Amino acid sequence: MPTLHLRGLITAVACCATAVLVPTANTQAQRVAAADLVLTGGRIFTADSLHPWAEAIAIRGSRIVAVGSNAEIAPLASETTRRVALEGRVVVPGFNDAHTHIGASGGGVTFVTSDSPTPDVRIGVILDSLASIVKRTPSGTWIATQVGEMVLGDPAARRAALDRVAPRHPVVLRGWSGHGAVLNSAAIVAAKVDTVRDPEGGWIDRDASGSATGRIDEYVLFNMARRRSIARGPSAAITAMRGYDAEAAAFGITSVQNMVTGLTPSIVAEITRSNAMRLRHRVIPFEMTRVGSRETTWRGVRGGNALTTVSGAKTILDGTPIERLALMRAPYTDRPGWYGRANWPLDTIVVLLREAIDSKQQPMFHAVGDSTIALVFAAMHKVAPDSTWRRVRLRLEHADNLMPDQFAEAKRLGIVVVQNPTHLAVQLAGTRWSADRAARSQMLRDIVAAGIPLAIGSDGPANPYLNVMLAAINPGNPSQALTREQAVVAYTRVSAYAENAEREKGTLTVGKLADLAVLSQDIFAVPLQALPGTTSVLTLVGGKVTHDALRTKP
Repeated sequence: MPTLHLRGLITAVACCATAVLVPTANTQAQRVAAADLVLTGGRIFTADSLHPWAEAIAIRGSRIVAVGSNAEIAPLASETTRRVALEGRVVVPGFNDAHTHIGASGGGVTFVTSDSPTPDVRIGVILDSLASIVKRTPSGTWIATQVGEMVLGDPAARRAALDRVAPRHPVVLRGWSGHGAVLNSAAIVAAKVDTVRDPEGGWIDRDASGSATGRIDEYVLFNMARRRSIARGPSAAITAMRGYDAEAAAFGITSVQNMVTGLTPSIVAEITRSNAMRLRHRVIPFEMTRVGSRETTWRGVRGGNALTTVSGAKTILDGTPIERLALMRAPYTDRPGWYGRANWPLDTIVVLLREAIDSKQQPMFHAVGDSTIALVFAAMHKVAPDSTWRRVRLRLEHADNLMPDQFAEAKRLGIVVVQNPTHLAVQLAGTRWSADRAARSQMLRDIVAAGIPLAIGSDGPANPYLNVMLAAINPGNPSQALTREQAVVAYTRVSAYAENAEREKGTLTVGKLADLAVLSQDIFAVPLQALPGTTSVLTLVGGKVTHDALRTKP
């Protein structure tokens, strides 16, 4: 079997590793009743650091009862056992997307100006398209598109320009990074944006006279998006969830950690009752804000059922380098003297941490800039000792600029980093900072080597094989790429650790939930560029089939 390069990763996730293989077939047969399902003749990557590879696996009910060689598993099959011949196919633990946002969109008409996932065209191109669309679209219909720096950074690309073309249609030009947008006057009114006062954690751009220009950032945008999504009601959210569930099953995703921008507790209850999700759905509350206060919509809402749970708390502490809003310790090279901007002061971060401890909920902080990360560490030291935080497992979402001089402190505090490989494709050297600075950003390999748990979430395209490819390339910092095995472990075992669920899932070992994917190709051997074309041919969640391209017999 192949030798895995997992030494650094074993240290990072040693707390997640469990030795579970039973040594002999006779011992297993004595201890385990006949299996309901047996898969044999495969290359099974268990993600268990002690026993990473096997040939066969046996499942009874919702759990794995044995993992080992074909000879070891054969005695566990009876006449009633369902058998699947893997014929050499690779099997992996079900992927656990540790960071995504699923829910209904705001509706209306959406247009595109480029086939790029990061479009960046000038305002003139957008106005031309907008002028054509409004002629054939009923007044009052929302119209939206994604934009980049050429619009967000252009003082002329504001509400006045949009109003001239679309005075009776709400228009939103949303930055593809998700942290800034430009609205026209109709959108400001329809979205009930308070142009006089800023909500906590967000800003409205104003001209010299104090009038809102239409540019909004951070929690102003998040609040607007949430109101638009909620206005569409539970049916739109259920449709979105069913669509995601089908896509996820075809990819071999069996768990998702969903930071719910546009859902409410009542909508989540409707989703649960509808059985729209067959995978394991962790709902992570993401509270919005008002002028002078934070909302408490999700306070006290926890629990769920076997598949849907509610836990944790997400807060966005800064923006991204795309809008120059990530708070950095050194200034942006293309804007001298500008360090970015924090959404919350240190005192508020302290309050958020105390609330997390009091409510026994895992805090998750979007923190991209190294200065923001330093604020988090400072606040943690004010609130509780390191030992407390190691139990809490505070998560830094993205943490693109967690710097080498911060690694030791992150490890002491028990920090879990959740990275999104699609973000790695955005290369900032020569734009936002120097090549030297870029070499110390978007680090993956050294984070793992430092013993900091590193999980993977999509925060974009759901395709896990695209994300494995990008983690194994790391386009912005190739020397910091992961091996494929490390990327899969981050996407499975460590993602389970990141939600305090490593005792239940994340590895294909005895006693764990039978969440797995049989893959269409060997993701550990095919050329890297071929990885995004991978699918799951058989996906199981708790031993139940959620996707079956093999058309296996029941």
